[in-house]
Amino acid sequence: MTLLPRCHAPSSAKWVVFFFILVFLFSCVYGCEPRTQYKVLSFVFDGVPDPDKPVEGGQTGGNGNGKARVARSTYREHGPFAAKMCEGCHERSTNVLIMPVEKLCLNCHTLQLDKKFIHGPVVSGGCKVCHDPHGSAFPFLLVSDPRTFCYYCHSEKDVARNEVHQGVTEACTICHNAHMSDNNYLLK
Repeated sequence: MTLLPRCHAPSSAKWVVFFFILVFLFSCVYGCEPRTQYKVLSFVFDGVPDPDKPVEGGQTGGNGNGKARVARSTYREHGPFAAKMCEGCHERSTNVLIMPVEKLCLNCHTLQLDKKFIHGPVVSGGCKVCHDPHGSAFPFLLVSDPRTFCYYCHSEKDVARNEVHQGVTEACTICHNAHMSDNNYLLK
């Protein structure tokens, strides 16, 4: 009886480690410029923010090349993201969510839907319509400036037609609750 030689193919874990070492070395060799890091990382991963692409508010993540940058003091990261607890929302080593996005936020955040009127995105579990799950330069991890935020979905022209809004410069949330209310129009 003859034994066939055993194949010594490396395990997939070794390939993953090799791949990340290769990416690290490549990024070290080609420098630490944000643009270079972006090119290297975006080749490997999805969702890497472009350092030269404007973000909400007309700012960019640029590297001091004449473009504005979000001030560190205003940018806030979502707790689990800041703590690198990616697996709280994503499957290990992937970008795939552990559950449907409309249920994900309520896995950690409690929101009692006990009011008479509930905002549409809240009802549908569309938290990401208003909030950035990783971080934001705006309060409450909003995706844009709270003073103009509501106009992404609500027509500024239609809102201005209501005489009660004439001359108002404050954020909508001064009078309206963004999630739910017992009053019409989500009034506080």
